[in-house]
Amino acid sequence: MTFVDETYKRAESERIIAYHFDVAAGKINLDHEMWELLKVPFREIKVQIPLKMDDGRVEIFVGYRIQHSQARGPMKGGIRYHHEVNLGEIRALATIMTWKTALTDIPFGGAKGGIMCNPKVMSASELERLTRSFIARIDTSIGPNVDIPAPDVNTNPQVMAWIMDEYSRRHGYTPGVVTGKPVELGGSLGRNEATGRGIMYLTHEALKDLGMDVAGRTVAVQGIGNVGGHAAKLLVDSGCKVVAVSDSKGGLYNPKGLNLAKVSAHKEDTGSLEGYKDAEHITNKELLEIPCDILIPAALEGVITGQNAGAIKAKVLVEAANIPTSPEADDILLDKGVYIMPDLLANAGGVVVSYFEWTQNLQASYWEEDRVNRKLSNILLKSYAHVKQVSAQNKVSLRTAAYAIAIEKVARAIKLRGF
Repeated sequence: MTFVDETYKRAESERIIAYHFDVAAGKINLDHEMWELLKVPFREIKVQIPLKMDDGRVEIFVGYRIQHSQARGPMKGGIRYHHEVNLGEIRALATIMTWKTALTDIPFGGAKGGIMCNPKVMSASELERLTRSFIARIDTSIGPNVDIPAPDVNTNPQVMAWIMDEYSRRHGYTPGVVTGKPVELGGSLGRNEATGRGIMYLTHEALKDLGMDVAGRTVAVQGIGNVGGHAAKLLVDSGCKVVAVSDSKGGLYNPKGLNLAKVSAHKEDTGSLEGYKDAEHITNKELLEIPCDILIPAALEGVITGQNAGAIKAKVLVEAANIPTSPEADDILLDKGVYIMPDLLANAGGVVVSYFEWTQNLQASYWEEDRVNRKLSNILLKSYAHVKQVSAQNKVSLRTAAYAIAIEKVARAIKLRGF
């Protein structure tokens, strides 16, 4: 990636978040001082991480942890490993976590972290050493009552286990320092599927509101990782037909429906979707534009823009990824009558069940999976109902309504605490 491209991406993520904040803050007449305060992160951490590679070389990696707000509770957000991680992206994602936790009314603030690396070319031992070194540099700024990391792009329960262990070595056994852990180490049942399950719940609600049956609805999923993969499977189990999926290298399309079990087995065996025979091979760009009822962008930010929004044929857009749609694309899609389930709500299932996991850790208790799923559904559907109500009352989009609700809650908490 060139310097110009990276600068553009960094500016674009922050621009989109700032735009949605400004629109919503204007709708609720937020006062100027609070307006400025809520746009500034509480703390920004940048660390250099020297790492001895398996071949004896020493490489220096850059890591970030941005803590946006602690007004409503400990800060919460994932840690991603990706070669395009940058400060602006992490700052934007930390900010959106503040609004996401407030919207769903769970007692957290927002944070996000990341390391600029390519985990796909690193060994497991290199990733473990990188993870432990990163935590060693930020351990005094995280903790179960301060900031609680979780999985994100290219991180998983194993990485969370290393984080918990490294922190516990320094502070005593502390399972609540991180969520998304293996169940054997205090993780919650249902956490791994939580974001995808939330996508399924909210997709069903959107279809119900539009008077559309679930059975037979066609779905395209960009990004068949943990979130997209679970969402796709759960939607198929509920009667939908997944006609397209993709990974970072490209995608598959079969208008008759894909056999997800076979697709997953092929990806597991070969490392990608390339070479799969029972489907047409398409690009990630083409996937966004294929005919379908439901489009689920579940990969990285910024994939739907003013340039390609006009070509999107889906009736419902469910934003499983953070910040996948630009404001310019929003306007085009809304004019076309596309129903947009905004990221602030659509992908909140993960942080909701992370809250359940944290609660179980603090209480040294254990919840059955049906309890986790039932409470997840209750919180998401209650939040969605609130968003719809505010949207209808104020004649604004679901996205603007979601931001307005969240901003008001955080501003109220700040005033009550006397910041």
